[in-house]
Amino acid sequence: MTTTLSRVAVTDAAAALLRQLTAQHGLLMFHQSGGCCDGSAPMCYPVGMFLTGSSDVKLGDLDIGLPPTGPGTGAVEVFISAAQFEYWRYTHLTIDVVPGRGAGFSVEGPTGNRFIIRSRMLTDAELAAFGLASAT
Repeated sequence: MTTTLSRVAVTDAAAALLRQLTAQHGLLMFHQSGGCCDGSAPMCYPVGMFLTGSSDVKLGDLDIGLPPTGPGTGAVEVFISAAQFEYWRYTHLTIDVVPGRGAGFSVEGPTGNRFIIRSRMLTDAELAAFGLASAT
């Protein structure tokens, strides 16, 4: 059995909200930038509403329990700005949801909830898998 390691995960509560939002808005994606205020929150957009480019890094896909649809996978792609990725290179991120006002342009705003990032340092196995383990 092969275990696939990822830099990003989603809590059950956040996945449930993402399924509701997908039913309302279609396929979704996240972008995590740096900065203060709303700029430090994970922003959730309908696919195509936020364009990523060469200054963004794809962290991975979130399986929120939806079947694949059309050319997509049914998963929620997660991107981070390259500058922020340099700060968080050794960090695993988990997208969660808490009560409160969401960021202005993020689709969860009107729900009375907001997405947040929970983080932890990568494990030794993750460091090795991502080519970040130091040679000793």
